[in-house]
Amino acid sequence: MTEHAVITGGSSGIGLAIAKLLASRGIAISLIARNRDKLAAAQAAVLAAATGAAEVQSFSADVRDAADLKQAVESASASFGTPSWAISSAGIVLPGLFATQTLSDHECQWRTNYLGSLQFAHFMFPYLAKSGQGKLVLIASGAAFAGIYGYSSYGPTKFAVRGLAESLRVELKPHNVSVTIAFPGDTDTPQWRAELLARPKVTSQLANGGGVLSSDAVAKGIVAAADRGDFDVTFGWQLRLLGRTHSLIGPLLRHYQDWLVRRAGEPT
Repeated sequence: MTEHAVITGGSSGIGLAIAKLLASRGIAISLIARNRDKLAAAQAAVLAAATGAAEVQSFSADVRDAADLKQAVESASASFGTPSWAISSAGIVLPGLFATQTLSDHECQWRTNYLGSLQFAHFMFPYLAKSGQGKLVLIASGAAFAGIYGYSSYGPTKFAVRGLAESLRVELKPHNVSVTIAFPGDTDTPQWRAELLARPKVTSQLANGGGVLSSDAVAKGIVAAADRGDFDVTFGWQLRLLGRTHSLIGPLLRHYQDWLVRRAGEPT
């Protein structure tokens, strides 16, 4: 039977790149996202990349809405069979300063990035366990390792996703479900290009050294890590170093950011 992957946020960016990569291996793909027009375009793009018996279907659903998401997962599984891949790629980022952002800015990102990941994992787990070789992929961010200026509404949501993955890794292992969490830095996606327009100056300076990844490169790294059963995957030497030493260098990073803020003359 053809393998089946369910992907949230599959209409663009990293989620779409992963969908095309898996489809090129003959894996059936179910895309979940909110925008119907983008979903239709994404479905066509994934189908064009597909090989073998791979089919592609899409469902318009909001990961923040539990009932909506559950229905999409159930419909996807009923159509293409028990999924063995679950990729949680739906996410948003609204950079800004705590002093000026609204509670709605915080809530929107929390509900999408963390609650969306949690609900998706919850609904997908029974299917992944049933498959006997389930792979759950959660996408965090380099901002999940340390507090970053300009990301007070975004970073904590990715910290939470990282914490969820740490627990699920040990809890789901007895059910033959592996958990992989990805920590990409700046990646050339439509969302990243929109985010650049809203980033505070210090946030942009902090990101400058890491370069910009392609969504295809990130997708290949994530899928390769999941294939190996690796728990975490980072990109670039800076994030690899941060991932291994974030608890040790946290105080240094905080002092460095303070210096950048003072030099830029931005409000604290």
